[in-house]
Amino acid sequence: MAMRRHTEPGKSGEPIRRAALDEADDLEEAVRNFTRAAYTTWPNEAGFDGLTEERGPISVPLSGKIPPWAAGVLYRTGPGIFKIEDTAVGTFYTTHWFDGLAHTHRFDMVPDGSGSTRVYYSSRRQSDAMMDYIRKHGQRKYYSFGQRQDPCLSLFSKIMSSWEAAMSTPEDRIIENVSVAVQTNLPGLDVAAGNLRSVSATEPAEPAGSFDGHAVSSGHRIALPKTVWITTDNMMYKQIDPLTLEPIGFATQRVLHPDLTGPLSCAHAQRDPVTGDIYNFNQELGRETAYRVFCVSASTGRTDIIATIRGPDIRPAYIHSLFLSPSFVTLCIPSSHIGMRGMKILWKRNIIDSIEPFDLSKKCKWFVVDRVHGRGVVAEFETDAGFFFHTVNSFEENDETDLQHGTTSLFCDVIEYRSLQIMSSLYYDVLLQRNQATENFWGNEQRARDSLAYLTRYHIRVPCAQLSGSVPPGVAHPSNQKTTSCPEAAVAHKLFSIPGPHCGELPTINPLFSTKRHRYVYSLPYRGRSTIMDSIVKTDTVTREALFWDNPAGHSPGEAIFVPRPGGTAEDDGVLLSVVLDGYNRTSYLLCLDAATMTELGRAEVGFAVALGFHGLHTPM
Repeated sequence: MAMRRHTEPGKSGEPIRRAALDEADDLEEAVRNFTRAAYTTWPNEAGFDGLTEERGPISVPLSGKIPPWAAGVLYRTGPGIFKIEDTAVGTFYTTHWFDGLAHTHRFDMVPDGSGSTRVYYSSRRQSDAMMDYIRKHGQRKYYSFGQRQDPCLSLFSKIMSSWEAAMSTPEDRIIENVSVAVQTNLPGLDVAAGNLRSVSATEPAEPAGSFDGHAVSSGHRIALPKTVWITTDNMMYKQIDPLTLEPIGFATQRVLHPDLTGPLSCAHAQRDPVTGDIYNFNQELGRETAYRVFCVSASTGRTDIIATIRGPDIRPAYIHSLFLSPSFVTLCIPSSHIGMRGMKILWKRNIIDSIEPFDLSKKCKWFVVDRVHGRGVVAEFETDAGFFFHTVNSFEENDETDLQHGTTSLFCDVIEYRSLQIMSSLYYDVLLQRNQATENFWGNEQRARDSLAYLTRYHIRVPCAQLSGSVPPGVAHPSNQKTTSCPEAAVAHKLFSIPGPHCGELPTINPLFSTKRHRYVYSLPYRGRSTIMDSIVKTDTVTREALFWDNPAGHSPGEAIFVPRPGGTAEDDGVLLSVVLDGYNRTSYLLCLDAATMTELGRAEVGFAVALGFHGLHTPM
């Protein structure tokens, strides 16, 4: 097989094209690479350790070109440093990648008048207050995703830490580590905008832009969003200044609606591409788990709870994203159930150690919520036990069966896993090949197989449904539903499941195809050559062809963000922007790929390492 070509050191090769017939062979090669430790020659330490901030902006030299129509601002966020020296108890180590201290980055791309762009870079740490707390106390404050607790902590210390986290004041919330996704101009949060300026500013706050939504930085004029918010998998939002990246505001979902009091949510709220309305859920833990699905109006800022999902078989779970289609919000509760009705978090003080062991009997439960006519939950169904971080897209169509039975065909694409193992692969010890953790994890063949992703499409016929009169409008209990007699109602059909490495994590599509039928998905596959995602792949959901960027060895990409060409008609007419780590030279660059051919158009060399992060957002000029 030819999953790897020999290329000039540091240079991209010709894209690698693989067919559906190659899926099984390529999956087996990835498993062999992991079990035989092929990753040992692929350095990525510079993307995690020794990271600095550059408040800049600084000019970044560009080779090749980034098309002027792709100009704008690229925000990126994710974890930065993971260890802090000279604390009260010695060096403090963060144990899981998801808990690395937040670090946000901005690339400004400005047309240069000659068919390309000039590139500028700046960054800022978002957790200076958390760093100060760790230096003073030798431990983190509040809950985390996977931070392992000191076994020497007493029961009293654990209880007091949990109580302290629950009772902290709003001013203390500047310490919170919010680092997963970037959202701009979120409606409903105006009341909290800028409320941290007095406690965060160590210098006079710079304006976030002039009245026309622009700012001047290093002599170039850039367009800025009104507000920028960082989100994570709980009810918190942290606002940053669009220009300086300084943390300036904090809010919880309770600002949106008084009933959104649960501690958990998902980082990836969905935005209606037409109206700009925001959809998400709030998860309440305790004796009875409740998922409140809500909508925030972009035009009025008002928040409405459009469904409340609860019942004896509804379990609390870790959920990272949800689906949005023209008529529905679809919530999938995966098999990542949190123990003791969610209360186990109070003891473990992190998510991953609170999740129950994987069990094939714990099916994924899906709930389809009507977001147009106020009917609450209109369908529910189950799929095999599994887990996912990221949904891809959701769309609707009608065929003859739908017309005959009064249903709508709903399609949901997701990057799914057949176990929970992927979460454990992201401990720093595994990523950085320390303490035999990498060999112990990836050396197990079954674990390696279970940690590879599948791009899966589900098809569900959503029946017409009415809520019984005993349920208040917008509040849906699955047992109170009435459905039509369509024989395929509320049964999920798996149309395809494309295995990695022909797909991977951090999936993106052309944003113009959000809530519409799409063909191409861009993601970062695991080929077993690194301990983390090691290429960019374009997956054709029609032909199942996979087209790989032939990146140089040791070059680890970040999320590939699609920027469509203005006026383009083809779905893949645009470019991909990805921040890539050159592990050998310990530097990073902003890569621009042709989204149709997966060939390199240009790269802007930063000159030092930029953190391997999570998600980003491109705002056009």
